[in-house]
Amino acid sequence: MNDQLPRPASQFARYPSLSGRNVLVTGGATGIGESIVTHFARQGSRVAFLDIQDEPAHQLVNALTAEGCPPPLYLHCDLTDVAALQSAVQQSLAVFGAVDVLVNNAANDQRHSIADVTPSYFDHSIAVNLRPQFFTIQAVLPAMRAARSGSIINMSSISWLIPSTGVPLYVAAKAAIVGLTRTLAHELGPDNIRVNAVLPGAIATERQRQLWYTPEYKAEILSSQALKRDILPDDVARLVLFLGADDSSAITNQSYIVDGGWI
Repeated sequence: MNDQLPRPASQFARYPSLSGRNVLVTGGATGIGESIVTHFARQGSRVAFLDIQDEPAHQLVNALTAEGCPPPLYLHCDLTDVAALQSAVQQSLAVFGAVDVLVNNAANDQRHSIADVTPSYFDHSIAVNLRPQFFTIQAVLPAMRAARSGSIINMSSISWLIPSTGVPLYVAAKAAIVGLTRTLAHELGPDNIRVNAVLPGAIATERQRQLWYTPEYKAEILSSQALKRDILPDDVARLVLFLGADDSSAITNQSYIVDGGWI
């Protein structure tokens, strides 16, 4: 059961429609978000990303700029603060003029038990995992509607399909994101704005490796997946690129699973 060997970026697709396109990513400093920012920047997109992790964010900006990519715009933003989120979106609009692609990526899958959940913890979990998705969409909508185009990609998870245990509020939020995606696809379709969801499985991010990716957990994952290898952030990012590009211009109201065949 070998892990996937890294392959050069030249082996993967380039999307001419993404060159010069304005992309906004929430939670873009590390993990899946970092890979999404990187992939869009390498396509020639102008990327803004929101996060609270300043050091890795600045390292990412510097690395991509050194590669010759359009320099990404990093905006420090606590997404649980709706006013700050709205302000950050306006800052990105002031720089780029519009948002062509929105990737609602930020989330936190902190483990928690039913008995330990308090009302304040419940509210905080929703404020991290669900509320920012709605309010970020709301903030970019006027510009997308004025342009009569846009692609919104909401990151859900297979956790609610398995279903996972030990993270009930996270699972509830990720299920709600699919419902939000489906209703907004119909509400925004007349404005030529597409809304899709991506449902990653057990993605081998650095955070997962540090916190939970024990040999026992990896064995459990591989026993459930059809593909007997780690599923990596880049595997998710390449799907997100497709959904942001004009190649997927007829696709909306869909949920795409990237889990190595777990579900």
